[in-house]
Amino acid sequence: MKQNGLKDHAALAEEFIKDEEHVNWHDGALWYIREKRDIASKQIPEWEQLRETASAIKSNVISNLHDYLVQFEANLKKNGVIVHWAADAEEHNQIVYSILKAKEIKQMVKSKSMLTEECQLNEYLEERGIEVVNSDLGEYIQQIDNEPPSHIVLPCIHKRKEEIGELFHEHLGTEKGLSDPTLLTRVARKHLRNVFVSRRAALTGVNFAVAETGEFVVCTNEGNADMGAHLSEVQIASMGLEKIVPQKKHLGVFLRLLARSATGQPITIYSSHYKKPRKGQEMHLILVDAGRTRQLGRPDFRDSLKCIKCGACMNTCPVYRKSGGLSYHNTISGPIGAILAPNLDMKKHADLPYASTLCGSCSNVCPVKINIHEQLYKWRQVIVKEGYAANTKALGMKAMAWTLSSPGTFTTAGKAGRWFLHNIPFVVNNKFNPWYKQREMPEGQKESFGEWYEKNEKPRP
Repeated sequence: MKQNGLKDHAALAEEFIKDEEHVNWHDGALWYIREKRDIASKQIPEWEQLRETASAIKSNVISNLHDYLVQFEANLKKNGVIVHWAADAEEHNQIVYSILKAKEIKQMVKSKSMLTEECQLNEYLEERGIEVVNSDLGEYIQQIDNEPPSHIVLPCIHKRKEEIGELFHEHLGTEKGLSDPTLLTRVARKHLRNVFVSRRAALTGVNFAVAETGEFVVCTNEGNADMGAHLSEVQIASMGLEKIVPQKKHLGVFLRLLARSATGQPITIYSSHYKKPRKGQEMHLILVDAGRTRQLGRPDFRDSLKCIKCGACMNTCPVYRKSGGLSYHNTISGPIGAILAPNLDMKKHADLPYASTLCGSCSNVCPVKINIHEQLYKWRQVIVKEGYAANTKALGMKAMAWTLSSPGTFTTAGKAGRWFLHNIPFVVNNKFNPWYKQREMPEGQKESFGEWYEKNEKPRP
């Protein structure tokens, strides 16, 4: 099925699951990360208290966002950082381009930043003659394959080492058939070191920003953000408005939660604090809205702004693990992405809140206690009310509502369904029934529960 002329989640997922062996591998890889998260969380007796505290801090932030942003901006300027505000992706990209153009910079190195992926910064700059290299290994692999990230923490988790070996053979000249992860990593490191030492500008994302001190924190396991920032003459940080924490002491709560939730580590290898530009360096920070204040104005969905982008909800989601991140046709995939995407374009992303079993596993692992599955269910209601649900789904729900509201109709439909399943099952068991594609339909029963109960009910004494 297509959504607004483009393939929707169901159609893209169907392509992904054609390779059953690959799907099972993808499922297992993500579940392994989920198990590591569980082990790490159980090693801290106060884990639930940390989650509750983090949720409360973030509730305070989104309730007083204006004041914290003003305080943060004032402290940034005191520290010698040049501050920019961007209402949307276009303005963000224009600001980055203007900074580079003013310095006559034609090449930039970039660390992982889902915000710049959301803004499609790379494409924007490359159209204007500026080369951008993603220095995070997973994002670099995705970049040379001309694909977006499929996971916010593990960008190329859907690729096996053999596929990556083929990419490196094609683009970096490695030996054909080489798939040893250690050797491939060494090749990438050698290539990226040349990039780091030759780029005059570096851009990073922001994991946390401290209103009290005007500093920001970038968390990585590879040190690539540090390499870019320390060797460049112009450092740019792109930050979503919601990344604020009030005080420096609050960082301890989030740093203990982030890596354990994301990959099962006690903490990221590098948690780098940036506060002032070094001598001779320019430091810019761009505060980006891009739909965040709109989400803030939606009472049912504003808590999604608490998200610290750990990816735990993706690692646990049975739909994400089986369908792959690229099937979500949105920068941020998985359960949290399915909440954020309709806020940006409800019509385009109307299918995503339905890419969920509503099992609640995502909410159970969320380190800041976002009620993800409840928000997914609420988005379904909003999408239907606004008229963006697929016609087949809307008509099907109307038919079900009509059937379930009439006992007579419900009984007749049940009898007809059982008769067809029992006598001529091919009427239901065929390729035109989407439910049948990945399932075996039940055998037709001779009677309904109501009929059985009526025959077997014993009068009460």
